[in-house]
Amino acid sequence: MQSISKLEKNSTYLKVVWSDGEESKFNYLWLRDNCPTAHDKDSRHRMFNILEVSQNINPKKYNVSSDGKLEIEWSEGDHTSYYDPKWLRENCYTIKNKKKYISPYKLWDSSLEKNLETIQIEHDEIINSEAGLIKWLELLHYTGIAIVKNAPVEKNSGLKVLNRISHTRETFFKTPFEVINIPKPNNSAYTAHALRNHMDLPWFENPPGYQFLHCLVNSAKGGDSSAVDAFAVADYLRNNEKDVFDILVNTPLKFRDKDYTQEAIRSVHGTAISLTKDGDYNDIRYSIATGLPPRERDTHGLRHAGLRQRNRIVARQGLPPILRGERAPTA
Repeated sequence: MQSISKLEKNSTYLKVVWSDGEESKFNYLWLRDNCPTAHDKDSRHRMFNILEVSQNINPKKYNVSSDGKLEIEWSEGDHTSYYDPKWLRENCYTIKNKKKYISPYKLWDSSLEKNLETIQIEHDEIINSEAGLIKWLELLHYTGIAIVKNAPVEKNSGLKVLNRISHTRETFFKTPFEVINIPKPNNSAYTAHALRNHMDLPWFENPPGYQFLHCLVNSAKGGDSSAVDAFAVADYLRNNEKDVFDILVNTPLKFRDKDYTQEAIRSVHGTAISLTKDGDYNDIRYSIATGLPPRERDTHGLRHAGLRQRNRIVARQGLPPILRGERAPTA
């Protein structure tokens, strides 16, 4: 662990020089707002009201204590703060901002079909061990897809393994949503039509983060599943067709569900590709079935050109089975 070698007071920040030569610049308001005593010890919620101090607050006295902590006596509020150097280093925004962001995602294409064992995990391994659960979570987070092998095939039996992660989100389709052929279907999943790769519920304000398909029985010919790494598609567009990528990132599309069994019509505007604060891929909204033609000013000639190019790339990226709602559109 790095220790504090030197402190230097400036107009709006305290400069910390570390034992490895790195430097941190901590804004005074930031330090006061993040004083350890500003948080409830049980809930860990911040209790300090930043409006109780002025923008001119600064250290009246400051030093490194005998146990290595940064000690600050503040100019306002008759308060002294003590900061653990390990916490300060881990939360130093000046050092973090100097580092180049590296995406944690492992992008894939149809070649993954030859190495499906790399994304497989046994059902009982997840159920019976923390190591198995962590392995599954890492597959889902970094690769965006996982195949759980040898799961039970009774109805609702998949919920137990899902609850190893968290609760399941209920929708008006109910949980679980059974993909079967029914008369007068209210969703294309209930038909015998082949489904194109798509994201489910893109017309939700918050679409599913992870989606799980549990195969119980297939009583008909066909029914193969395919998956596409939508992040890989977005990455291809970003690197090879930037104008198309920019359209899909910046132009809101309208998605709507007109289920005849429901009184409400559900709709939302969202971009086909959304990015994180670091410019990485956050989620994808992709559904030919529920996307509506744009009615706004005519950027939609460009927009449809962008959508067509995206669809073309998705179509050639196909791969069998699946698992990440915001990343792997399934069919």
